[in-house]
Amino acid sequence: MSREEFEELVGEALDRIPAELTRLMDNVAVFVEDEPPDGDRELLGLYEGTPLTERGEWYAGVLPDRITIFRGPTLRMCRTREEVVEETEITVVHEIAHHFGIDDARLHALGYG
Repeated sequence: MSREEFEELVGEALDRIPAELTRLMDNVAVFVEDEPPDGDRELLGLYEGTPLTERGEWYAGVLPDRITIFRGPTLRMCRTREEVVEETEITVVHEIAHHFGIDDARLHALGYG
């Protein structure tokens, strides 16, 4: 799957997030990279930033939080296009949930682990 097609899948996954949630997202940018940093060949996505639940009065003038979805690990993990679509959507939701302050344990319990 080309990078452009994968980026489209990420965009489509973002479009499926309910509008009432996307309106609450604040100061966050989503990126697609081919591979994760530090050679972690299994990392599908990464949230870097300060979750909304931890922001206080001090939070101003900071760079946007960063959500990165990694193409290479997703393609290696999935055997079909349908699996790539499903896994990409799960990963996007998982990383956005971190933006809202939801931890991995809760995400696993909800089926987004």
